[in-house]
Amino acid sequence: MDYADSDRAQELADRARELMEEVVLPIERERAGGMAVSSGTIAELRDAAREYDIYAPQIAAEYGGMGECFRDVLPVFEEAGRSLLGAAAMRVDAPDEGNMHLLELAGDELQKETYLEPLVEGEIMSGFSMTEPLDGAGSDPKMIRTTAERDGDEWVINGQKWWTSNGVEADVLIVLARTDPDAHPYEGCSVFLVPADADGVDIVRDVPHMGGGARGASHAEIVYENVRIPDEHLLGNLNEGFSHAQARLGPARLTHCMRFSGMARRALEIATAYTSEREGFGSTLSDKQSLRHQIADAETRLHVARTAIRDAADRIEDGDGARVPVSMCKVFTANVTQEAVDLAVQCCGANGIGKDLPLADFYEAVRTFRIVDGADEVHRRVIARDAFADVNREELEPLTRFGDPNTRRGSGH
Repeated sequence: MDYADSDRAQELADRARELMEEVVLPIERERAGGMAVSSGTIAELRDAAREYDIYAPQIAAEYGGMGECFRDVLPVFEEAGRSLLGAAAMRVDAPDEGNMHLLELAGDELQKETYLEPLVEGEIMSGFSMTEPLDGAGSDPKMIRTTAERDGDEWVINGQKWWTSNGVEADVLIVLARTDPDAHPYEGCSVFLVPADADGVDIVRDVPHMGGGARGASHAEIVYENVRIPDEHLLGNLNEGFSHAQARLGPARLTHCMRFSGMARRALEIATAYTSEREGFGSTLSDKQSLRHQIADAETRLHVARTAIRDAADRIEDGDGARVPVSMCKVFTANVTQEAVDLAVQCCGANGIGKDLPLADFYEAVRTFRIVDGADEVHRRVIARDAFADVNREELEPLTRFGDPNTRRGSGH
């Protein structure tokens, strides 16, 4: 399919595709099924991405990236998503990618020098610490209970978070906490940079979870008990934490969508290759009409998802927050990708659930996507609220109403 991508976007996508085909996918295929890759392998992949000139394209050049615009890097994210190793290779991997974006937007120069540049280089890792256990903030962030209180020229943080991606490995934690208990949470929260080795930071555990795949990513439960950080570790403006978080989450949801659309593409490529070779009941599986129709439907829905993501990205580039289009992309792409991966698993039978192919890892990874960065239900709520915001009652004028003679039609009997 051809999309309205610029010449620069196509050039970047071509480089990403070459890296994937010539380096990343061969390494993925050599990996023993189900085994996590080493940090040394990730370092080798990142060196290769630099050689192909496709490393951290979304970050400004002054901080170690390539300085490309958001819209032009979207196809790179899609190519990266074709393997669970691709995003890490090109340094477009979550959650660091979103955290780097937040630091670039809201950080001061010292914060960028201390954290952003090492993150881009891959020297450190980060975690975004927002979600809380019962009865704290989950899908409803207004329920946030973690607090940060000023004490002289320091902030004291107390609270409990979990599902902090990369939390076990992180060198720095980006923590959302309430700083004005009397204000609405949307106007009374702030974001802080907390070194993972700070006194009072207790990494309780890596929450046992579905997926992880080739990277073996952690999702940590963390207790913050009287954690003291200096005032200069406030990220962005005081009490504007939710605005900063939304600035991070909007583009990050679209880059997530692009990575997962790449996963769907790869899953369908595997399915069509396998069914073209596998024979059963007198012909190849690819000759069975019902299967061909299922593949056709999956390809169609994936095309719609890829188009919608680009439309939302164009709106963001034009300065529109695009909250509703982003929610539409998030919920639709997550479900489209899950259905495509599920179909590919079914097409490949026992080889679909085995781990010689990447489909089983894809299957676990995509199911989490319908929850992380906003569950399906949360995004549908956003979409529905917009749909019902301006109801046109005039559309109902032709209806007959009970007991109202003014609405009777015909002869008047």
